[in-house]
Amino acid sequence: QVQLVESGGGLVQSGGSLRLSCVASGRTFSSYVMGWFRQAPGKEREFVAAISWNGGSTDYADSVKGRFTISRDNAKNTVYLQMNSLKPEDTAVYYCAGRRGVRVSVDVAYYDYWGQGTQVTVSS
Repeated sequence: QVQLVESGGGLVQSGGSLRLSCVASGRTFSSYVMGWFRQAPGKEREFVAAISWNGGSTDYADSVKGRFTISRDNAKNTVYLQMNSLKPEDTAVYYCAGRRGVRVSVDVAYYDYWGQGTQVTVSS
């Protein structure tokens, strides 16, 4: 069983930056594909970014390309989401997700483990 704990959310003005972190329990983090998803009120959970086990492959939603960067530090069992040039439409609860495997996926159903989420609010 893997437990994921996100942190780093908060309130920021439009154009600002935040860095989210997700720490995973267990000794097999380096074998996991990791992803970030978000869910705004009244909307479905949507893909934001994903990264392969060694960081060699990444994928981003079109809406965040060029603004967000996903990265990981396997020695620290941590995956990050650097968010720059934030917009009010980025406001949501952000979730970290993971699954043992090699294939990066944008599919919510692909991931087995989820964190509790961290709120990101961008004011205009």
